[in-house]
Amino acid sequence: MQVREFMTSKVVCVELDDSLQVVKEIFDNTRFHHLLVVDDNKLRGVISDRDLLKAISPNVGSAAETERDAATLKKRAHQVMSRNLVTLQPEATLEDVVEVFTCCRISCVLIVDKSGNVEGIVSWRDLLKFVRA
Repeated sequence: MQVREFMTSKVVCVELDDSLQVVKEIFDNTRFHHLLVVDDNKLRGVISDRDLLKAISPNVGSAAETERDAATLKKRAHQVMSRNLVTLQPEATLEDVVEVFTCCRISCVLIVDKSGNVEGIVSWRDLLKFVRA
């Protein structure tokens, strides 16, 4: 079984200097859990919904929110993104994905072609949905 058969081919990208407010709005309004960070259409990093939660104040959006809490949304994507990207090619196997998740302690694998262009993403959620089906 090749990765291309169960990867998510729709990906959402943000720019390096996009604020965490933008990132939060995307996560709040979509079902995505990972956003790719690009600069001049080149992949530079990835931000997970967990990365966002670690980077912003837990008081954001609550009655207890202060100016200082709200200021955490002004951080930039490049300040919180993961830069050590783990990639596989679309021809990789299900076993390859499981191996990567097991050894690398990551929550997604980027699927890129031989030129380095992103074709999709596989998260541990995608993997579990596929195995369950």
